Amino acid sequence: MSKILISASILSADFANLGEQIRSAEAGGVDWIHIDVMDGSFVPNITMGPFIIETCRRITQLPLDVHLMIDHPDRHLEDFARAGASNLTVHIENTPHIYKTLETIKYLGCHASIALNPGTPASHIESIIPLLDMVLVMTVNPGYSGQEYIPGMVAKVRQVYALLKSHHSNARIEVDGGISEETLPEVFEAGANTIVSATAIFKHPGGIAAGVQALRRKVD
Repeated sequence: MSKILISASILSADFANLGEQIRSAEAGGVDWIHIDVMDGSFVPNITMGPFIIETCRRITQLPLDVHLMIDHPDRHLEDFARAGASNLTVHIENTPHIYKTLETIKYLGCHASIALNPGTPASHIESIIPLLDMVLVMTVNPGYSGQEYIPGMVAKVRQVYALLKSHHSNARIEVDGGISEETLPEVFEAGANTIVSATAIFKHPGGIAAGVQALRRKVD
C-alpha cells in the first residue's frame, strides 16, 4: 500500500475536458478527487457547487474529497452529501458550532474533516479530535490554485501530528497548497499522509499520469 494518498484537485483541470482529465488522473494512480468549493465571501474566488460534485460522481467512483471554503457551510452539507461527496471538510475559522457541524457530516454518511488556515494555530482542533477523520493544514492562503507554498506550515503539520498522537487518533493529516515534487518530502516527513495537488498534476509538462507518478516517487 502506498505511504501517502494523493488527492488530485480539479481546480487546475481543463474544464472543457473534465471527464477525460479526471479519468486520466484515475488511470495515473490518484487516490481521491479533490473539489474546492469557494463562495467569493469566505475566500475571494468563486468556484464549484453541488452540480460539479454530481458530475464528478458520474465520471469516477474514486472518493470525492470536498473542501468547503464557504460561509455558513451547515446550510449546504446535505446538498453536497447527496451530490456524492465522500469527505466533507469545513473550516474552523467560520464554523461557530463546529461540534454539531462535524456530527452532522458523519450523520450524512461522509467522513468529517477540519481545515486550518495558515494563521490558525493547531491547538484549535484539540477539543474536536474525537470527531475528526482528517485535519487539512492549508499550506497557502485559500482561494486560488498555483500559489506559492508557505514553508512555515511544516511546523504546524508537526504540531497537528503530535496532537493527534497524544489523543490516540487515527485521523489523517492532509496538506493543500503549493504541493509539488520539491515541497512534498518535507510535509510527508513532518507527518502528512494525504496531499492535495492541482498544478503539479494537471499542469505537469509530461501529462497528468507523469505528474502523479513524479509525486509518488518522492515518498514511495
